[in-house]
Amino acid sequence: MDSGIMSTKIAVTYEDGQVFQHFGRTQQVKIYEIDNGKIVSTQIVDTSEHGHGAMAGYVKGFGATVIICGGLGDGARNSVRDAGLELVNGVSGDADAAVRTYIDGTLVRSDGDCDHHCHHRLHQTESSLLSSSIS
Repeated sequence: MDSGIMSTKIAVTYEDGQVFQHFGRTQQVKIYEIDNGKIVSTQIVDTSEHGHGAMAGYVKGFGATVIICGGLGDGARNSVRDAGLELVNGVSGDADAAVRTYIDGTLVRSDGDCDHHCHHRLHQTESSLLSSSIS
């Protein structure tokens, strides 16, 4: 399936090659430049000074039009929407693979909602349990 993604920049919450599971606590974002439906460049940027409210504007400043992440709460969801960015949440696993499957229209995602007390390890545990129960 082809989603028709030709040229854009995609920001992914990032840690050790994986999609980081808490939008507002990510220490890094990986920015992917897409041209002609292919990843043409990437850069990892530090987000240590940008929290929940400022993150959407920060990645938009790099030219991103899409954010791929694990979980996020209502405040972060609103800031992404207010910045005019497409939100793809509930994603886990390898960041590069997530972007490739987003481009080709086959990205699998879950709910990805967080309350203010959630922690990314909880989401990782839930994903692991879900994966083992499906097998």
